[in-house]
Amino acid sequence: MTQFFSRYRRQWFSDARTARHDIMAGIVVALALIPEAIGFSIIAGVDPRVGLYASVAIAITIALIGGRPGMISAATAAVAVLVGPLVRDHGVEYLFAATILMGVVQIIAGLLRLDLLMQFVSRSVITGFVNALAILIFMAQLPQLTNVGWQTYAMVLGGLAIIYLFPRITKAVPAPLVAIALLSALSIGLGLPVHTVGDMGRLPEGLPSLALPQVPLTWDTLRIILPYSVTMAAVGLLESLLTAQIVDDMTDSDSDKQRECMGQGGANIVASLFGGMGGCAMIGQSVINVTSGGRGRLSTFVAGAFLLFLLAVLGPWVGRIPMPALVAVMVMVSIGTFSWASIANLRRHPPTSSAVMLATVVVVVATRDLSLGVLTGVLLSGIFFAAKVQRMFAVERSVADGRATYRVTGQIFFASVDRFTRAFTGEESATHVRIDVSGAHFWDISGVGALDKIIARLRREGRMVEVVGYNRASADIVDRFALHDKTGVETGAVPH
Repeated sequence: MTQFFSRYRRQWFSDARTARHDIMAGIVVALALIPEAIGFSIIAGVDPRVGLYASVAIAITIALIGGRPGMISAATAAVAVLVGPLVRDHGVEYLFAATILMGVVQIIAGLLRLDLLMQFVSRSVITGFVNALAILIFMAQLPQLTNVGWQTYAMVLGGLAIIYLFPRITKAVPAPLVAIALLSALSIGLGLPVHTVGDMGRLPEGLPSLALPQVPLTWDTLRIILPYSVTMAAVGLLESLLTAQIVDDMTDSDSDKQRECMGQGGANIVASLFGGMGGCAMIGQSVINVTSGGRGRLSTFVAGAFLLFLLAVLGPWVGRIPMPALVAVMVMVSIGTFSWASIANLRRHPPTSSAVMLATVVVVVATRDLSLGVLTGVLLSGIFFAAKVQRMFAVERSVADGRATYRVTGQIFFASVDRFTRAFTGEESATHVRIDVSGAHFWDISGVGALDKIIARLRREGRMVEVVGYNRASADIVDRFALHDKTGVETGAVPH
């Protein structure tokens, strides 16, 4: 327990320099969260304050109880796109109730260690996920770059110049923060005709209040919200765990994925109690945080706390921040998020890996559904892996003194049983058949069933059959599921 608290304390305050970077990075993220949260509120069909209050509550809560320091969680498009029909048909109070249940489902998922399913997501899928998100982040900026004056384009280019050139002068202050401050001063001082944050929606005034959702506690309510809650929980955990893995790679550190699952659940429950919608980890803001120097829990906490300060105290000034400044920051994020090395790797990597990566990108960008894209990538990875293992299989036949010996090597499972069975067809010369499986492994009941089928057919043809060489794991599964002879062994291998 002492070790846990010591590590937790270091995740907040390791040294003064790290704390300063965390605070600066959190301020940048807070500014970038405002237009995102307003946009996601519009997607969900709710008032802007629902998305903004959710971002405040989720960021502060996840900083306290999450499992990935330095990762930013807030209201997200992945969740917002799911709840539009619920808000339209039943109202925002049902959204709050569904968000509470979403949090409960995520906590249960953490207790059941569903985070371990991430082990089945290949590197190609993660790369495709990252590239697709980079493309979506860039595409999300296009509405701010269409039907606008030259001043907008000039400010975006100026913002990008500041972001990329200012670090050559000093890295004491995050370049995105400098860009936002300078462009805001320029826009306000000269009265430039550009879109501002206030144009996206009315900012809330004051602090959020704690309240339970005003819905009837009936089975009908549960029937209405349960499908939405389960879907939101699954999508939220998927995006959060993938983002956590990306931040792990960027910071060369590890995180507690189980704790992150339960932390996401707790954060969503808190958000709903303060009048917010559901959310999850945000890869764009997490990249901003990490590239701005944020590494610890303090950066995430500052993002939520400073956002609350902006809304409660500086609302009128925040509304005057020019959108081109934030667009420049998000374009930088999309450029930094995209894995440019993956383009060169299309030739160097195996074709199947490249196909998985490209399929993930295409599906995510085409459908705007992160979970569908990742599911496509995982399924393709599984199919390609099964096909590869299937080819790692061979049967060699030799005949001596009327005895045929079949030496089986490789993996016997559902994808290879057809080749395994066909290797024993046409046996006519031998009266005694010996099957040596010392170089093979039986993985599932499909493999055991194929062996049963082979033995039964050969015996019907009047041949004596013995199987030798089972390894311990294969002997166990054969003893449990074979319909014909058992191995009859506790150690080693004996004939069938």
